Amino acid sequence: MIVTIFKLLGALGVFLYGMRVMSDGIQKVAGKKLQSILNYMTANRVVAVLTGFLITALVQSSSATTVMVVSFVNASLLTLTQAIGVIMGANIGTTVTTWIVSFIGFKFQITAIALPVIGISLPFMFSKFKKRRDIGEILVGFGLLFLGLMFLKSSVPDINSNPEVLEFLKNYTELGFMSFVIFVLVGSILTVIVQSSSAAMAVTVTMAYMGWINFPTAAAIILGENIGTTVTAYLASIGTSVNARRTARAHFLFNVLGVIWIAFIFKYFTEFILKIAPWDSQLQENLPLNLALFHTIFNLTNTLLFISFIPQLAKIVEKFVRPKERDISKEYKLDYISTGLQDTAQMNIMHARNEISKMSDITENMFNSFFEVFNNPDNKMEDQVKKIKEMEELTDQMQLEISKYLVECSKEELSETSIKNVNAMMRIVHELESIGDSCYKLILLCQRKYNKNLELHPKAKEEIKNYSELIYEFIHFNKSRLKEHLQKQELDIAYELENQINISRNNLRKAVRIRIQQGANVQSELLYLDVLKNFEHIGDYSLNISQALRQQY
Repeated sequence: MIVTIFKLLGALGVFLYGMRVMSDGIQKVAGKKLQSILNYMTANRVVAVLTGFLITALVQSSSATTVMVVSFVNASLLTLTQAIGVIMGANIGTTVTTWIVSFIGFKFQITAIALPVIGISLPFMFSKFKKRRDIGEILVGFGLLFLGLMFLKSSVPDINSNPEVLEFLKNYTELGFMSFVIFVLVGSILTVIVQSSSAAMAVTVTMAYMGWINFPTAAAIILGENIGTTVTAYLASIGTSVNARRTARAHFLFNVLGVIWIAFIFKYFTEFILKIAPWDSQLQENLPLNLALFHTIFNLTNTLLFISFIPQLAKIVEKFVRPKERDISKEYKLDYISTGLQDTAQMNIMHARNEISKMSDITENMFNSFFEVFNNPDNKMEDQVKKIKEMEELTDQMQLEISKYLVECSKEELSETSIKNVNAMMRIVHELESIGDSCYKLILLCQRKYNKNLELHPKAKEEIKNYSELIYEFIHFNKSRLKEHLQKQELDIAYELENQINISRNNLRKAVRIRIQQGANVQSELLYLDVLKNFEHIGDYSLNISQALRQQY
């Protein structure tokens, strides 16, 4: 008995490892596609559902999708209603894995597929090109997944030689509604233990195929696995924003409500599935396909029932999950999220890139605030300086948190391109923080000018306006390309902008020396020089960002 248990655990381990390797490989190869899919996401709930379906079908992990959704809501990149739609789609997307396992895993001689696939992967695995090695990783994962499934099938003892098990199960299968509740709980607990609804599904389908459990019992366990998979999103939401926590609760609520309504018609629903199956549903060998069909029809029906009530679901979780003190706090936090068995390294990099975009927006606003304050100094200067000081402190926090986050990303199995991107992003974050520091220094110079009632030379306002427009053009140039690879001709534009900034600086400095020699106010001219110096620094930092953008892909 003990040997059998360890054989089952070992088979499950091979299956899980294969799924992880395959999922990681797919994410490395499809990183750009994931970004494209996310870019098309809108407030339209149907598009959100399709997005969830496509991403889950692509990465073969509903856990990866839901954790990504929680992190994107935490970053304010998705609204709560959008997130609920994506989660609904993820539930449908996870049925793709069920079909693959049920059709290929039980309809074909698995070793006839798994071993040749691993064999085909070898030339890819030993290629000098990273992209080909990633494809090899997908093939190896695919092969190991089905080898694990084969071991799982062979490890489950034949029911004919273990008739006492049926006697044991009969104690729970003939309790009417309580049987349904018990097996839903079994499915939930099984998924929490193995931390993968796909692995739990494989175990359930195998037990049904080997005759240990019948179709209704296996179907009830699958419903429980739908609830159990929400635990991953719940764990990912701990310590995140109030809306991220609400997203995780909405995931749980949606799946629980689905199980509640089907509980009333479960007997008729399972009979309906057996009737509509396009194969002989009474054959034992077709039981995995019956379960795949049940899983798909249930998730589709559940989504169709609740898609019109997404705003109502959002209101319910908003009432249940109230903001805590930390949600009101202005402190910036960026927690790295990993699902454990199913890593989401590529998605976390996308998350970091979006945070950097937000940081860029803040520095741009700080620079615009300087120009506004410089042109309109008044007695509310203290409030304006305080506001910019808070923004500068925020950029300091963002630099620290995003850098820590990127370090965590770099610990994952990344493609060569992703490694370059992480290095470039760390440099960009550092330069953006330096721009924030310079903007704050410019505001302090405005305050000093106002408090000491210093008057600059007559052309100063026009000169600073022209110079600041050049700086702003450079800032905006980088901001609009933060998520792109900078082409060589675009980097040449950046060098030209920096060159123009240096020429302007030299001409204006020369004019300062002439004015001082002619008896101009030294304090005013030195303050003017400090403004020029900070402008030049921002130009230098902006060029560094452009060079980093040239390195990323």
